[in-house]
Amino acid sequence: MKTLTDIEYLKDVRVLVRVDFNVPIAKGKVVNDYRIRMALPTINYLRDKGAKVILMSHLEVVEGEKNTLEPVVDVLTTLKVPVTFVKNIRSANDAIATMKSGTCILLENLRQFDGEKANDPKFAKELASLGDIYVGDAFSVCHREHASIVSVPRLIPSFAGLQIQNEVKNLSQAFHATHPFLFILGGAKFETKLPLLERFIRLADGIFVGGALANDFFKAKGNEVGKSLTSVTDFDFSKYLSNPALVLPVDIINEAHEIKPANAVTKFEKIMDAGPKSLELLKVKIDAASFILWNGPLGLYEGGYQAATLEVAKMIAARAGKVTSIVGGGDTLAAIATLKLEDKFTFVSTAGGAMLDFLASGSLPGIDALN
Repeated sequence: MKTLTDIEYLKDVRVLVRVDFNVPIAKGKVVNDYRIRMALPTINYLRDKGAKVILMSHLEVVEGEKNTLEPVVDVLTTLKVPVTFVKNIRSANDAIATMKSGTCILLENLRQFDGEKANDPKFAKELASLGDIYVGDAFSVCHREHASIVSVPRLIPSFAGLQIQNEVKNLSQAFHATHPFLFILGGAKFETKLPLLERFIRLADGIFVGGALANDFFKAKGNEVGKSLTSVTDFDFSKYLSNPALVLPVDIINEAHEIKPANAVTKFEKIMDAGPKSLELLKVKIDAASFILWNGPLGLYEGGYQAATLEVAKMIAARAGKVTSIVGGGDTLAAIATLKLEDKFTFVSTAGGAMLDFLASGSLPGIDALN
C-alpha cells in the first residue's frame, strides 16, 4: 500500500482527500469533533508541503438537522485549518482554481448525490477530475463500496493517509496479541459480529459477550430472555457454550432497573444492561489481561442504560500503561468521550463496522482500492 509519505512532490498539487467527517451535529453545531481531530495529521502534512487540499466526506441524515457539512467549517477554523466551504460540488472547479498553497476546500456532503452510495462510475469520474492525486483517510467507511472510497482511487494516483495507516497498524496487533488476551464484544447485530467471534474464539484467552449478543447465548442455554432483543438467525449458538474462552454476564438489569440473575429472567421482562456481579467478573479479567480488544456496549446504550459500559471504560482506563487496549464502535467511543478518557487507551479507532470487518478479514475494499 502506497502511503502519504511516498508522494515526492506536493507543492500546488491538487490533493483530493477522502476523510470521515460524519460527526454528530445538533442545532447546527458539531457535538463531538473526535473524527475531525483524527484527520488533522494528514491535512496538516499536506498543507505543510504546500498542497491544495480538497476535503470530501459524507454525513448521515439526522432528523431535524440540515443534511450539510457546513458546521464542520467552524471546527476546522477553531483547529487553525484555513478552509473554504463549497456547497455546490458541481461548481467546485471555480473554487479550486483560486486556491493558494496550503489551503483547504471542504466539499458538501457526498450523500446528497445518489451516485456516491451507488458507486456510479460517472460520479466517480466527476470527483476524480477535481484532484491530481487521491488520499484515502476515511478508515471508518473503508468497508463501504462507495464511489469516493473504491472507484475514485482507481482513476487517479492514490495513497493511504496517516489515519488509515494508524488504524491498520494498531488494529493488526489483535492478530498477534500478547497474552492473556481479553476480547470484550458487545452491542447487537450478531450476524455482523459472528465472523469476529469465530476468528477470536481461537486467538483470545477470554471473550466476554455482552449487550444484546449475550441474549442469544442465554436463549441457546435454555434461559428465558423475555422481551429482550435477540438475533433473527438460525445460527447454532450452542456450539460455543462449552468453550472455556466464552464468558457471559451472570446478572442483568431489567427495564425496571432491577438486578436479577441472568437465569432468572421472566417472559415479561427485558434485559437492558449487565449487572454488578458481571462487572466484578469482568474486572478480574481486565486486571489480569495484557491485551484488551473492545467493541460494543454492554447494554442498550442509546436507550439510557449506560452504567455498565461506562464502568468498563473506567476499568480499562485505570490500567493505562499496564495493558495494550484497542477500542472502537460508536457507543464505545461515546462512552469514552463522555468520560474524557481517550488518552487512557492505547488506540481508539474511529471506526465501528469497518473495525469489525477489518478484524474479521484483515483488509477492506477501501484499502484494497489503494493497492
